[in-house]
Amino acid sequence: MAADVHRVINQTGRVGVASVIRFEEFVQRGRARLSRLRDRSTHERRDAVHPAPAVDKARALNQLIECEIIPRLLVAHAAPIAPTDAAHSDRIADTEVAAFAPLALQVEADELLEHVEALIARGVSRETLLVDLLAPAARMLGQFWEEDRCDFVDVTMGLWRLQEVVHEIFGRATPDGHIPSLARRALFASLEGDQHSFGTVVVDELFCAHGWMTDRLAEATQPQLLERVRDTWFDLVGLTITCDCHIAPLPSIVRSIRAASCNPRICVMVGGRVFALDASRAAAVGADGTAPDARAAVRVAGELVDAVAREAVASMTG
Repeated sequence: MAADVHRVINQTGRVGVASVIRFEEFVQRGRARLSRLRDRSTHERRDAVHPAPAVDKARALNQLIECEIIPRLLVAHAAPIAPTDAAHSDRIADTEVAAFAPLALQVEADELLEHVEALIARGVSRETLLVDLLAPAARMLGQFWEEDRCDFVDVTMGLWRLQEVVHEIFGRATPDGHIPSLARRALFASLEGDQHSFGTVVVDELFCAHGWMTDRLAEATQPQLLERVRDTWFDLVGLTITCDCHIAPLPSIVRSIRAASCNPRICVMVGGRVFALDASRAAAVGADGTAPDARAAVRVAGELVDAVAREAVASMTG
């Protein structure tokens, strides 16, 4: 650990005490997470005839990036996105991500920040920076490690620099901290056995940034889902499904959520690769809607909850 921190200090004289402390915590948490994932992979293959260390390494890294690093990039910056911020967003091209990701291994955080500030000046929104640049860049660093193009410390330093950029960009926001008394509440969950939780993280953060109060469950079992909706009022439940194998039990899960929910008019959305390929599957499993991406999900969810509210008012006044 000390060597890692000294390596950061030796490479830049501009690292402040707070940044070094954040880096030390970042490395410690990352290594601990990676160690747990590798231990679990070793245990799972204990009885296997032909162990696959390369596959285990890739799986461990992917889980580290998706479950630990990227949520830390996105979490805790809950400043509402102003309408003008989102309205003037620009697109980030794949070539820009491909050019930006290696920079995180080559230059310091302040130089990365200059690059991001140029994109902001171009009209790129904070939302777009998170979803279309910083998160893909983080995943690309993970790919570099899988391909042995860099070592663990290189990846950790690169991810730490990305996180420093997030701290700086979102530290400039001036949220008023006000949460409307009638704020919408949403629960987002990936189902048990579905380890690809990054989509759920992004959806959760975007809803939060757009004023929703959110909760999130990773690899949730049906009893966990039902307990949560039974105990807490939610206007919406969003389920992320990336594997076809989870489609068969989904109608039963959706029905159980509606039956258990303390909100008798709860809306249920489904998303993920399965439904992006065939949106008609949403109705087939009993959901109220789906969306092709996180941005569209915010809009569709708002429309669904608004429609339910209008129906409730009409039933009381009509």
